[in-house]
Amino acid sequence: MRTFFGRDPDVAVVPAAAGERAGRTRLAISTATPTVSSTSPAWIDTIATDPTFARVRWDRSVEVPVVTLDGLVESYGIPAFCKIDVEGSEADVLAGLTRPLPALSFEYLPSAHERALAALFHLERLGQAAGGYVYNYSHLETMDFASSRWVDETDLLRLVEKFRPLGRPGDIYARARVSQ
Repeated sequence: MRTFFGRDPDVAVVPAAAGERAGRTRLAISTATPTVSSTSPAWIDTIATDPTFARVRWDRSVEVPVVTLDGLVESYGIPAFCKIDVEGSEADVLAGLTRPLPALSFEYLPSAHERALAALFHLERLGQAAGGYVYNYSHLETMDFASSRWVDETDLLRLVEKFRPLGRPGDIYARARVSQ
């Protein structure tokens, strides 16, 4: 992050994991594929059986500080959009948020379907106080929406189920029904 954004005055690089509560946690690192480093041992156990991740090995770990989304909002303000791509800790990151955000996305992996649903259900509860969220889904990393319209939670679940048998990841997008 520092390499790409370290000199941009409009970007704050926070060397910490995001989670449910501030503190410290272990970050499991895959030296050969660092983009799948994770703070979630349960996620690692789940996807270790996924053929897509057959060659991934988490061969070391480090202790890192944890911040919450609420803490980041307090420090930096409400973001227009929040991208959550935390390898299995999406529900934990959203649990550290007590107010709806205008728009966000989080990763969906078919092999970790239940973890993604936990993130979605937390987001639904959070959004209820502010008019709710509408959703869309982008298969793989195309950033093309699977639906021509924004849908409610029920229709999103149907949409995700359509892509789930393909075994490929995507991103769930959410936007507040009412502008913040």
